[in-house]
Amino acid sequence: MHKRGLPLLCTFFLASGLFFLLMPAPAQNPPPAAHKTAAQQFKNIQVMKNIPEEEMIPAMQFMSASLGVECSYCHVEHAFEKDDKKEKKFARRMIEMTMNINKDTFEGKRLVTCYSCHRGAAKPVSIPVVSAEEKIPEMMTGDAMDKSSLPKPETLFEKYLAAIGGTEALKNVTSRIQKGTVTAFGNQKIPVDIYAKAPNMRISAVHLKDAESLTAFDGKAGWMTVPGRVRMMTPEESQGAQMDADIALPAHLGGMFSKFEVSEGETIDGHATWLVVGQREGKPDVRLFFDKQSGLLVRLVRYTDSPLGLNPLQIDFADYRDSGGVKIPFRWTQARPGNHFTIQIDTSEQNVPIDDAKFAPPTSPSSR
Repeated sequence: MHKRGLPLLCTFFLASGLFFLLMPAPAQNPPPAAHKTAAQQFKNIQVMKNIPEEEMIPAMQFMSASLGVECSYCHVEHAFEKDDKKEKKFARRMIEMTMNINKDTFEGKRLVTCYSCHRGAAKPVSIPVVSAEEKIPEMMTGDAMDKSSLPKPETLFEKYLAAIGGTEALKNVTSRIQKGTVTAFGNQKIPVDIYAKAPNMRISAVHLKDAESLTAFDGKAGWMTVPGRVRMMTPEESQGAQMDADIALPAHLGGMFSKFEVSEGETIDGHATWLVVGQREGKPDVRLFFDKQSGLLVRLVRYTDSPLGLNPLQIDFADYRDSGGVKIPFRWTQARPGNHFTIQIDTSEQNVPIDDAKFAPPTSPSSR
């Protein structure tokens, strides 16, 4: 999906899901208590003017994934506010079209999105595809629908908790410092440091050649650095970041959701799995895949909302090892539509004092 000519830094933000598609207005500082609108924060916003400014990047991320393109498809590099490209002008019309369809036909429910027609292609497919590979879903038989033989979600959570070392072992870990590498841009390896502190503070620092990319949860909200400024995460992005920051997450899964559904999961890296879908009222589902044999969590899929649609994130966990009495993954791969990167941990150290200020947003990216 990566196109030639994109700056390395921009490409990294795309690969990590931190899409920076619009040039910010001058004199960027951390957002004040009163959130700005997209029109107040960015230049030349003509559609979605009144959405919170922090929702603009997730919206652009959704469009990029839906069309299988990157920033430069619609935007002029280094001058994102310009309207020189016809694709940008047409994109505005398409956004307005989908919004009007949902408003006039579906009572305002967001049932039609960019992905409804594009399906990962810049030009939508309007003619049915004839393919020998396509199969009509088989009708489910009574046996296939019988859920009495499926394990209870509580049983799977307890097995997972026991597999990583148990509740007491989790309580004994108050902080963790990890060092390793990110594999991205093909086979390039980039140093990364990760600091975590109980109960739910975490910051990762990817050391690019000419910059440092920070992603963090400070205990209350998530934030990240994008070129030229600090961006506060949307509430739903923060919820995902909070899950990542929870050192004792295996002990908390049962209480995070109001309802669960268990089914046979797909085979992941040669291992059969159980799928637990955690449901929360008014929020996207979270999908958890547990290895049937070991009980370990091998995949997590969650979604963040944007003004245009849901953005999926899949995290695959592997290389579980003991770290301070708790078994944790030393390798995980984060994947979004069209891009992914892998983090491999080399060293992991527990219960090292870490100042809370480590997780607070800097006054500017350069100050960190």
